[in-house]
Amino acid sequence: MGNIPKRRDNKFWYQKGLKFECQRCGNCCRGAPGVVRVDREDIEKISSYLNVDQESFAKQFLRIVDGSISLREYPNGDCFMYENGCKIYTARPLQCRTFPFWKSNLTEKVQWKKQKRTCPGMDRGRLHTDREIEKNLTPELDDF
Repeated sequence: MGNIPKRRDNKFWYQKGLKFECQRCGNCCRGAPGVVRVDREDIEKISSYLNVDQESFAKQFLRIVDGSISLREYPNGDCFMYENGCKIYTARPLQCRTFPFWKSNLTEKVQWKKQKRTCPGMDRGRLHTDREIEKNLTPELDDF
């Protein structure tokens, strides 16, 4: 599961779970440049959702960043799929579906609190159990 430190009692700081409910504010989709990695499954799902063939989808919406396939973004850092809301919310990539439960936000409670400053959905809504959270910590998302 990566390098998330456990407390002395061998428990994670989020052992009682964490609340999160997406507010669809777009803060995680806009602004600073970033990388939204997609895999074959994501490409199939999104292109089907948009009703375009995968080749056309790739040409219009994908780019290569450090050897990984990523959604393109506008010069201002906004995701190509964000326009007054996520155009592919129900078919969004794994990286987007698992936010904010990324290793980078879970290593320490202070990281969660730091991310919470830009994400109004954190500490609101449904309680996600520690098991649900750990399930999201897949190797594909180790960089997040």
